[in-house]
Amino acid sequence: IEFFFYVFVDPENFHTAFLPRGSTRKYQMTQRGCLILTMLFSGVYGENLVCAKTALLAIMKTSTPQKLCQDMASSHYENFPVGSIWISPRIRPHIHAVYAFARSADDFADEKAFEGQRLQSLSLWREELKHCQDRKSENPIFQALAKTLQETALPMEWLAMLLDAFEQDVRKSRYERFEELLEYAQSSANPIGRMVLWLHGYQSPAAFEYSDAICTALQLANFWQDIAVDLEKDRVYLPEQAIKTFGYSYEELFARKSTKAFQNLLENLIKKTEVLFERGRPLVDLVEGRLRWELRITFLGGMRILEKIRAVDYDVFDRRPTLSLFDKVLLLWRAFRWKAQ
Repeated sequence: IEFFFYVFVDPENFHTAFLPRGSTRKYQMTQRGCLILTMLFSGVYGENLVCAKTALLAIMKTSTPQKLCQDMASSHYENFPVGSIWISPRIRPHIHAVYAFARSADDFADEKAFEGQRLQSLSLWREELKHCQDRKSENPIFQALAKTLQETALPMEWLAMLLDAFEQDVRKSRYERFEELLEYAQSSANPIGRMVLWLHGYQSPAAFEYSDAICTALQLANFWQDIAVDLEKDRVYLPEQAIKTFGYSYEELFARKSTKAFQNLLENLIKKTEVLFERGRPLVDLVEGRLRWELRITFLGGMRILEKIRAVDYDVFDRRPTLSLFDKVLLLWRAFRWKAQ
């Protein structure tokens, strides 16, 4: 209530109200939560960003742009490491900046707070991206991203492709063929892998091809893991052709029935995903140094999610497979025992 009062009624005193006051008053909001509200105001007010600017300045007074991006990367669950200790400290801030950009845009497409403002918010995000190098943004994420683009010459088109995928999530909620999912992953996942390789100095066509296979597989694994989560958003990534082929139905899906037909359907899709993982596996041995360890953990994490889906007998409706602390220790053990092929 206090936050909304200062934003809407008394924005000029926003900073005074929300900065810590000595040791007796430490009013703290999570940086990500504050940023989400900020971006929501941006979507509502369009070019008139009075409220957004005050909130952004409040964030920037308590955190550097790079630290904000790092906090966003470390505070959100993923099936793979994001700028972990395996990544060189020199490259880590760039990974965090890319992640914060993508994570925020993904929230526009998914989070309830942006209902009715999704495409407008993504459009404003695209506009910020377009101009982040030729004008100083007040958004700390774009300040960090501009620094990354300047220092690494990272192709901006890969960042724009991610926005294409998020916009597609808003406009499209059903997929007829498996191949459509592969096309979606070309924008939603593959640019991430290519950017990671680029930042580490790997730019060969072979490396990109292997990376695309792994990233597409990671995207598919996330689809199968999040079937129940996506149903809440009226979003279905199970291909309609496959649903019909295995004798399953949308009615059973929305009733969350894990029938034998559903189990056979999901097993078929998991096998296709494993083929893609194996197709991209040579990349892990192609790279060197810390990145090799990062990619081992990433590859094994995706495969472990598929294992866990099988372990719950494909019933992803009641038990969303995630990586526990035990799983992470197991992944580390498997990474140490990795054998090149």
